[in-house]
Amino acid sequence: MAVYTEVSDEDLIAFIAEYEIGEVTGCKGIAEGIENSNFLLTTDGGTFILTLYEKRVKPGDLPFFLGFMEHLAGRGIPCPTPVKARDGKALRTLCGRPAAVITFPPGLWPRRITPELCVELGAAVARLHLAGADFSIVRSNDLSVDAWRPLLEASAGRADEVQPGLADELEAELRTLEEGWPADLPSGVIHADLFPDNVFFSGGRLSGLIDFYFACNDFFAYDLAVCLNAWCFEKEGSFNVTKARRMLTAYRKVRDFSDAELAALPLLAQGSAMRFLLTRLYDWLNTPAGALVTPKNPLEYLRKLRFHRDVSGPGAYGLE
Repeated sequence: MAVYTEVSDEDLIAFIAEYEIGEVTGCKGIAEGIENSNFLLTTDGGTFILTLYEKRVKPGDLPFFLGFMEHLAGRGIPCPTPVKARDGKALRTLCGRPAAVITFPPGLWPRRITPELCVELGAAVARLHLAGADFSIVRSNDLSVDAWRPLLEASAGRADEVQPGLADELEAELRTLEEGWPADLPSGVIHADLFPDNVFFSGGRLSGLIDFYFACNDFFAYDLAVCLNAWCFEKEGSFNVTKARRMLTAYRKVRDFSDAELAALPLLAQGSAMRFLLTRLYDWLNTPAGALVTPKNPLEYLRKLRFHRDVSGPGAYGLE
């Protein structure tokens, strides 16, 4: 989440007047993330997220994102749901941007990741994968392996400003991923961005999955690869195999892995690290001046990529 477009009080009040959610009592920009302009909106009727969809988000994808949240909520997955205005529309326009008001789930995202939270996450991801099986809209993953070379080319000329030799290392790693990327694994709708700040907990139990604006159709195991990178590395960079084992074991109790998924997991985790490294690298080099957003260090994901590159099999993640 972030803020790129400022909203005046007058525009905000006029916009919210089209909803039956009460009068505005507060609106604060949210700095985390990188994609859209997000505000924590409070009214005398509750707390919501107001999102303005910025240029990186394709307007044609918004029915998928909003529809998928409604679909999951209808199947018992704890997640936000779009609020419809009086005219019955959830997607509207504010300050020249497509915009929506989304319910705000209870709880807080965790600042300290424990193995117990990883158990909650693993089971929730599996339930999400199963719940999306009958979702009718399809959206390809715009940030999968085919997108990584254009991303690298967009930053390669300045990559060595971040770390000497980075451009050559990423080129070599990308060739390996392109040559080995699997073509036929169990797939469906995945979240694709389940970082800790997109998962809420209350009383130690998972209470909400948020920020579905990277959701797409892709390999289920790729979603787990994203979670391995986001949840199972300590701050100093070491990999916590206990967290990984407990997350993956909880997942497979709800939806078991195929042998092919297990075999592919190290490469998928390497690819997930590449995807976030490249988008972070681009944003690190190109974040517009004055944006209320904090660019994230791409080198964190270089260390993760190197770890997975040296993994010989799923045993490194605590699996047999």
